[in-house]
Amino acid sequence: MERLQKLIAHAGVASRRKAEELIKAGRVSLDGQVVTELGTKASRKQRIEVDGVPIYKEEPVYYLFNKPDGVISAVSDDKGRQVVTDYFPEVLERIYPVGRLDYHTTGLLILTNDGEFANLLMHPSSEIKKTYVAKVEGIISNQQRQQLERGVVIDGRKTAPAQAKILSTDSEKERTVIRLTIHEGRNRQVRKMLEAVGHPVLKLKREQYGQLTLDKLAAGAYRPLAKYEVDHLIHLAKH
Repeated sequence: MERLQKLIAHAGVASRRKAEELIKAGRVSLDGQVVTELGTKASRKQRIEVDGVPIYKEEPVYYLFNKPDGVISAVSDDKGRQVVTDYFPEVLERIYPVGRLDYHTTGLLILTNDGEFANLLMHPSSEIKKTYVAKVEGIISNQQRQQLERGVVIDGRKTAPAQAKILSTDSEKERTVIRLTIHEGRNRQVRKMLEAVGHPVLKLKREQYGQLTLDKLAAGAYRPLAKYEVDHLIHLAKH
């Protein structure tokens, strides 16, 4: 944490003395609140504006994250629960998740500070394929698998055609592991699709997003996306 006038001066907006004058004149805001107290301290992760203009223009950053169970796909939570950005303490940019995974759904999630990129990926027309592996109650029949592929009605609307493959069954425990690939992004879609055919989800993990996979990335770990990976996602979303 550093004094506001020092951060403004380091950003090249004004000298430290001039920055102090700007603060006293009420022309500086911190996270949307006007600041007039010279002793106020802040960090570069906070939004500092002079006359409504952010003092730092962030370079776009892109990360692939392996979301653990019991973590909120958000940057804050009013109940004090753990959020995905808690796993990025060294990242100074104001990143946020592209879309979301349910509280108990694990796996691949993209985080960025690039709003245009995020909106492009989340737009319904993008149709980027997302692959999930689910452990469900009961034994899924071949007829039910085909039903998932043709589409099932959830929330009053039929889902788009999907790809479904049964990976294993356990007749003793009455469990099935299934891989499901969809290109829509409806709320809790995979869980609702499997419930619609009578098989509630016990565990759910997103393993692939477009060409991206988790590879050997541990739960709670992240890595930056390479430029060619970002470019390919943009290409997929546009075509």
